[in-house]
Amino acid sequence: MSVIAPKISIITVVYNGGKLLEKTMCSIFAQTYSNLEYIVVDGKSTDNTMEIVAQYKSKIAQVISEKDSGLYDAMNKGLKVATGDYVWFVNCGDQICEPNTIEKILADGQDIDVYYSDTELIDDRGEFLSMLSEIGHNNAPDPLTWKSMERGMVVCHQSFVVKRSIAPVFDLKYRISADIDWVIKCLKQSKSNRKLPFPLSKFLVGGVSSENRWRAVRERFVLYQYHYGFLRNLYNHLFVLGRVLKNALKK
Repeated sequence: MSVIAPKISIITVVYNGGKLLEKTMCSIFAQTYSNLEYIVVDGKSTDNTMEIVAQYKSKIAQVISEKDSGLYDAMNKGLKVATGDYVWFVNCGDQICEPNTIEKILADGQDIDVYYSDTELIDDRGEFLSMLSEIGHNNAPDPLTWKSMERGMVVCHQSFVVKRSIAPVFDLKYRISADIDWVIKCLKQSKSNRKLPFPLSKFLVGGVSSENRWRAVRERFVLYQYHYGFLRNLYNHLFVLGRVLKNALKK
Protein backbone atom coordinates (compact mmCIF):
# COMPACT_ATOMS: atom_id res chain seq x y z
CA MET A 1 0.00 0.00 0.00
CA SER A 2 1.39 3.38 -0.99
CA VAL A 3 1.69 6.08 1.65
CA ILE A 4 -0.22 9.28 0.92
CA ALA A 5 2.10 12.30 0.91
CA PRO A 6 1.13 14.94 3.49
CA LYS A 7 -0.74 17.95 2.16
CA ILE A 8 0.97 21.31 2.81
CA SER A 9 -1.22 24.41 3.08
CA ILE A 10 0.81 27.49 2.16
CA ILE A 11 -0.84 30.77 3.12
CA THR A 12 0.08 34.18 1.72
CA VAL A 13 -1.32 37.32 3.32
CA VAL A 14 -1.15 40.46 1.21
CA TYR A 15 -2.35 44.06 1.16
CA ASN A 16 -1.38 46.36 -1.71
CA GLY A 17 1.53 44.10 -2.52
CA GLY A 18 1.37 44.26 -6.29
CA LYS A 19 5.09 45.01 -6.63
CA LEU A 20 6.16 42.00 -4.56
CA LEU A 21 3.43 39.38 -4.72
CA GLU A 22 4.39 37.70 -8.00
CA LYS A 23 7.88 36.76 -6.76
CA THR A 24 6.34 35.19 -3.66
CA MET A 25 3.77 33.26 -5.69
CA CYS A 26 6.29 32.05 -8.26
CA SER A 27 8.53 30.64 -5.51
CA ILE A 28 5.55 28.59 -4.38
CA PHE A 29 4.39 27.50 -7.83
CA ALA A 30 7.96 26.39 -8.61
CA GLN A 31 7.87 23.75 -5.87
CA THR A 32 8.50 20.22 -7.12
CA TYR A 33 6.28 18.83 -4.35
CA SER A 34 2.78 18.35 -5.73
CA ASN A 35 0.43 17.91 -2.75
CA LEU A 36 0.07 21.62 -2.04
CA GLU A 37 -2.89 23.79 -1.15
CA TYR A 38 -2.22 27.47 -1.81
CA ILE A 39 -4.36 30.10 -0.08
CA VAL A 40 -4.18 33.85 -0.69
CA VAL A 41 -5.73 36.24 1.84
CA ASP A 42 -6.00 39.81 0.56
CA GLY A 43 -7.03 42.74 2.75
CA LYS A 44 -9.11 44.36 -0.01
CA SER A 45 -6.15 45.84 -1.86
CA THR A 46 -6.56 49.04 -3.87
CA ASP A 47 -3.60 48.46 -6.22
CA ASN A 48 -3.14 45.72 -8.84
CA THR A 49 -2.79 42.89 -6.31
CA MET A 50 -6.00 41.13 -7.29
CA GLU A 51 -5.15 41.42 -10.99
CA ILE A 52 -1.98 39.45 -10.30
CA VAL A 53 -3.92 36.91 -8.25
CA ALA A 54 -6.39 36.50 -11.13
CA GLN A 55 -3.56 35.62 -13.53
CA TYR A 56 -2.69 32.60 -11.38
CA LYS A 57 -6.20 31.67 -10.27
CA SER A 58 -5.95 28.11 -11.60
CA LYS A 59 -3.02 27.43 -9.25
CA ILE A 60 -4.67 28.83 -6.13
CA ALA A 61 -7.00 26.69 -4.01
CA GLN A 62 -8.72 29.58 -2.21
CA VAL A 63 -8.73 33.35 -2.47
CA ILE A 64 -10.15 35.57 0.27
CA SER A 65 -10.37 39.28 -0.48
CA GLU A 66 -12.03 41.35 2.22
CA LYS A 67 -11.17 43.95 4.83
CA ASP A 68 -9.43 42.65 7.93
CA SER A 69 -8.19 43.95 11.28
CA GLY A 70 -4.53 43.62 10.44
CA LEU A 71 -1.89 41.06 9.52
CA TYR A 72 -2.70 38.48 12.19
CA ASP A 73 -6.45 38.65 11.59
CA ALA A 74 -5.75 37.91 7.93
CA MET A 75 -3.43 35.04 8.88
CA ASN A 76 -6.22 33.61 11.05
CA LYS A 77 -8.56 33.67 8.06
CA GLY A 78 -6.10 31.61 6.07
CA LEU A 79 -5.54 29.21 8.95
CA LYS A 80 -9.27 28.63 9.38
CA VAL A 81 -9.84 27.57 5.77
CA ALA A 82 -6.66 25.50 5.42
CA THR A 83 -7.17 21.76 5.03
CA GLY A 84 -3.55 20.57 4.85
CA ASP A 85 -1.72 18.30 7.26
CA TYR A 86 0.81 21.12 7.68
CA VAL A 87 0.51 24.91 7.44
CA TRP A 88 3.21 27.35 6.34
CA PHE A 89 2.89 31.15 6.20
CA VAL A 90 4.83 32.64 3.30
CA ASN A 91 3.54 36.19 3.16
CA CYS A 92 3.82 38.77 0.43
CA GLY A 93 7.46 39.70 -0.20
CA ASP A 94 8.79 36.48 1.31
CA GLN A 95 9.88 33.48 -0.75
CA ILE A 96 10.58 29.77 -0.40
CA CYS A 97 14.31 29.28 -0.86
CA GLU A 98 14.55 26.56 -3.52
CA PRO A 99 12.12 24.73 -5.86
CA ASN A 100 12.77 21.44 -4.04
CA THR A 101 12.54 22.85 -0.50
CA ILE A 102 9.28 21.11 0.45
CA GLU A 103 10.41 17.87 -1.13
CA LYS A 104 13.55 17.99 1.03
CA ILE A 105 11.55 18.87 4.16
CA LEU A 106 9.43 15.73 3.87
CA ALA A 107 12.08 13.46 2.37
CA ASP A 108 12.41 11.18 5.40
CA GLY A 109 8.68 10.42 5.53
CA GLN A 110 8.58 10.61 9.33
CA ASP A 111 5.71 11.95 11.41
CA ILE A 112 7.17 15.23 12.70
CA ASP A 113 5.09 17.99 14.35
CA VAL A 114 7.33 20.96 13.50
CA TYR A 115 9.95 21.42 10.81
CA TYR A 116 12.07 24.56 11.15
CA SER A 117 15.32 26.12 10.04
CA ASP A 118 17.19 29.35 9.47
CA THR A 119 16.07 32.30 7.36
CA GLU A 120 17.74 34.33 4.63
CA LEU A 121 17.19 38.09 4.60
CA ILE A 122 16.54 39.74 1.23
CA ASP A 123 15.86 43.25 -0.04
CA ASP A 124 12.91 44.33 -2.21
CA ARG A 125 14.80 43.23 -5.34
CA GLY A 126 15.14 39.72 -3.93
CA GLU A 127 18.88 40.14 -3.38
CA PHE A 128 20.48 38.25 -0.48
CA LEU A 129 21.55 40.45 2.45
CA SER A 130 22.51 38.04 5.24
CA MET A 131 21.27 35.20 7.38
CA LEU A 132 18.89 36.25 10.15
CA SER A 133 21.37 34.95 12.74
CA GLU A 134 24.02 37.37 11.47
CA ILE A 135 22.19 40.52 12.59
CA GLY A 136 21.96 39.86 16.31
CA HIS A 137 19.30 37.14 16.32
CA ASN A 138 20.12 33.74 17.75
CA ASN A 139 20.66 30.93 15.30
CA ALA A 140 17.76 28.47 15.26
CA PRO A 141 18.83 25.97 17.96
CA ASP A 142 18.84 22.20 17.84
CA PRO A 143 17.03 20.94 19.81
CA LEU A 144 14.24 23.53 19.85
CA THR A 145 11.58 23.77 22.57
CA TRP A 146 9.21 26.51 23.68
CA LYS A 147 11.75 27.47 26.34
CA SER A 148 14.28 28.22 23.59
CA MET A 149 12.31 31.40 22.84
CA GLU A 150 12.64 33.01 26.28
CA ARG A 151 15.50 35.34 25.25
CA GLY A 152 14.16 36.26 21.86
CA MET A 153 12.95 35.01 18.51
CA VAL A 154 15.25 32.12 17.58
CA VAL A 155 13.05 30.93 14.72
CA CYS A 156 10.59 32.99 12.68
CA HIS A 157 7.25 31.84 11.30
CA GLN A 158 8.51 32.13 7.70
CA SER A 159 10.80 29.14 8.39
CA PHE A 160 8.38 27.22 10.59
CA VAL A 161 6.20 24.45 9.12
CA VAL A 162 3.76 23.05 11.67
CA LYS A 163 1.04 20.42 11.81
CA ARG A 164 -2.30 22.14 11.42
CA SER A 165 -3.75 20.02 14.23
CA ILE A 166 -1.54 21.75 16.84
CA ALA A 167 -1.56 25.27 15.36
CA PRO A 168 -3.73 27.72 17.32
CA VAL A 169 -5.20 30.91 15.93
CA PHE A 170 -3.15 34.07 16.41
CA ASP A 171 -3.99 36.07 19.54
CA LEU A 172 -5.14 39.45 18.23
CA LYS A 173 -4.41 41.29 21.47
CA TYR A 174 -0.81 41.29 20.28
CA ARG A 175 -0.71 43.77 17.40
CA ILE A 176 3.00 43.38 16.56
CA SER A 177 4.24 40.19 18.23
CA ALA A 178 1.42 37.68 17.78
CA ASP A 179 3.70 35.52 15.63
CA ILE A 180 6.10 35.05 18.57
CA ASP A 181 3.21 34.02 20.82
CA TRP A 182 1.96 31.66 18.08
CA VAL A 183 5.33 29.94 17.63
CA ILE A 184 5.68 29.45 21.40
CA LYS A 185 2.18 27.96 21.63
CA CYS A 186 2.87 25.63 18.70
CA LEU A 187 6.08 24.44 20.38
CA LYS A 188 4.23 23.85 23.66
CA GLN A 189 1.91 21.46 21.80
CA SER A 190 4.60 19.81 19.69
CA LYS A 191 5.96 16.37 20.52
CA SER A 192 8.69 16.36 17.84
CA ASN A 193 10.67 19.21 16.25
CA ARG A 194 13.23 18.80 13.49
CA LYS A 195 15.80 21.36 12.41
CA LEU A 196 16.63 21.10 8.74
CA PRO A 197 20.20 21.61 7.48
CA PHE A 198 19.17 24.20 4.90
CA PRO A 199 17.26 27.52 5.09
CA LEU A 200 13.54 27.35 4.32
CA SER A 201 12.61 30.91 3.47
CA LYS A 202 13.74 34.30 2.28
CA PHE A 203 12.39 37.10 4.46
CA LEU A 204 11.91 40.58 3.04
CA VAL A 205 13.51 43.15 5.33
CA GLY A 206 11.35 46.18 5.96
CA GLY A 207 11.76 49.35 7.98
CA VAL A 208 10.23 49.63 11.46
CA SER A 209 9.27 53.03 12.84
CA SER A 210 10.66 54.03 16.24
CA GLU A 211 7.10 54.19 17.61
CA ASN A 212 6.38 50.60 16.55
CA ARG A 213 9.78 49.47 17.81
CA TRP A 214 9.03 50.69 21.35
CA ARG A 215 5.50 49.37 21.19
CA ALA A 216 6.94 45.99 20.20
CA VAL A 217 9.34 46.05 23.17
CA ARG A 218 6.48 46.75 25.59
CA GLU A 219 4.23 44.16 23.97
CA ARG A 220 6.92 41.48 23.99
CA PHE A 221 7.63 42.08 27.68
CA VAL A 222 3.98 41.33 28.47
CA LEU A 223 3.98 38.34 26.12
CA TYR A 224 7.13 36.79 27.58
CA GLN A 225 5.89 37.40 31.12
CA TYR A 226 2.74 35.43 30.30
CA HIS A 227 4.73 32.43 29.05
CA TYR A 228 7.78 32.48 31.35
CA GLY A 229 6.74 34.35 34.50
CA PHE A 230 7.73 37.80 35.80
CA LEU A 231 11.07 37.02 37.46
CA ARG A 232 12.37 34.82 34.64
CA ASN A 233 11.23 37.38 32.10
CA LEU A 234 12.91 40.25 33.97
CA TYR A 235 16.16 38.28 34.25
CA ASN A 236 16.13 37.45 30.55
CA HIS A 237 15.47 41.06 29.53
CA LEU A 238 18.35 42.26 31.72
CA PHE A 239 20.57 39.56 30.21
CA VAL A 240 19.69 40.64 26.66
CA LEU A 241 20.19 44.32 27.57
CA GLY A 242 23.61 43.50 28.98
CA ARG A 243 24.55 41.64 25.80
CA VAL A 244 23.43 44.59 23.65
CA LEU A 245 25.45 47.06 25.74
CA LYS A 246 28.51 44.78 25.61
CA ASN A 247 28.32 44.56 21.83
CA ALA A 248 27.86 48.33 21.58
CA LEU A 249 30.97 48.98 23.67
CA LYS A 250 33.02 46.69 21.42
CA LYS A 251 32.21 48.97 18.50
